[in-house]
Amino acid sequence: MYDYLIVGAGLFGSVFAHIMTEHDKKCLVIDKRPHIGGNCYTENVCGIEVHKYGAHIFHTSSKIIWDFMNRFAEFAPFINSPVAINENRAYNMPFNMNTFSQIFGVITPDEARQIIENDRIHFDCPKNLEEQALDLVGVKIYNTLIKGYTEKQWGRSCKELPPSLIANIPLRYEFDNNYFHDRWQGVPIGGYTRIFDQLLDGSKVCLNTEYDCSMADLAKKVVHTGMIDQYYDYQYGRLEYRALRWEHSLLHMSNYQGNAVINYTGSTPDYTRSIEHKFFDKSKITEPFTIVSREFPEEYDGTNDPFYPIPTESNLALHKRYMELSRDENIAFKGWCGGYSDDNMSTIIIKAMALADSLLKPKGLTHI
Repeated sequence: MYDYLIVGAGLFGSVFAHIMTEHDKKCLVIDKRPHIGGNCYTENVCGIEVHKYGAHIFHTSSKIIWDFMNRFAEFAPFINSPVAINENRAYNMPFNMNTFSQIFGVITPDEARQIIENDRIHFDCPKNLEEQALDLVGVKIYNTLIKGYTEKQWGRSCKELPPSLIANIPLRYEFDNNYFHDRWQGVPIGGYTRIFDQLLDGSKVCLNTEYDCSMADLAKKVVHTGMIDQYYDYQYGRLEYRALRWEHSLLHMSNYQGNAVINYTGSTPDYTRSIEHKFFDKSKITEPFTIVSREFPEEYDGTNDPFYPIPTESNLALHKRYMELSRDENIAFKGWCGGYSDDNMSTIIIKAMALADSLLKPKGLTHI
């Protein structure tokens, strides 16, 4: 018998399995996909590491997490500085003095603060994402950089989305295009998949394998990173997710878009982002070909993979009801789907470490 059956060979499941096998626990890891790595999976195509499920830039302010990940790969420094395009005009992201200069023609922080303040529409208690955005950044930034992208991403009007989705939009009154302000940022040399090879070393891994309840007898405890509503046969109803689809193209040119990540913030085109993978590794820029991936949001319909939980009040309440069902079972629901949370990679690792530590040493954490 295994000590743990882990459903999902993504980041949460793989980190958890690694820690438990380090402590001589037997782990069986299953995944319905034909590969390990979950959404972090990378594939080498013509010498370029392609992020098959969208751009994954690792960033953290925790030295413990940074040191942990550097046990498995060397990270090339990479600062995420996406560019937004709307109606054939380019804007720097995140919202900083470069952005304000491009939109309003201002050149000083005081000018930017004043014009944004004059453009804001104040709401004492914003009821939806649109009101929240107008209250935080004003009409011009909202219409240029938020509205179109958000409605494509979520498939809903901004008036139907909760304000919590953009509760805190950073307005940086400095000329700084660094999207993340974490101390450590980078992309692993050689891609993410080789990290997962090492994390899962020592575990039994079965791919192309769907979980069914009879498998619970194979282990003392189940850690499930899949859909909790599906596990309980949707007895309270279905949680809502957005799905993503990618189109990958090999292009015979050295430089297609000049940046790793381009966001399309208007209603057209119908994709939200394009990613040029060679820009994650500057040594590949001179190659006479490039690989570009376009990201298309779509409704989750059960035939595609769920990606983003839709954190409306009703969905969060429904997830809480399902979590209450699991309290009397020898199962833990974690990760994006199981935990119904859109966590970054650093947070996922922290949560995986916390679960492992709670099981190995209930009186205190040993990793974080």
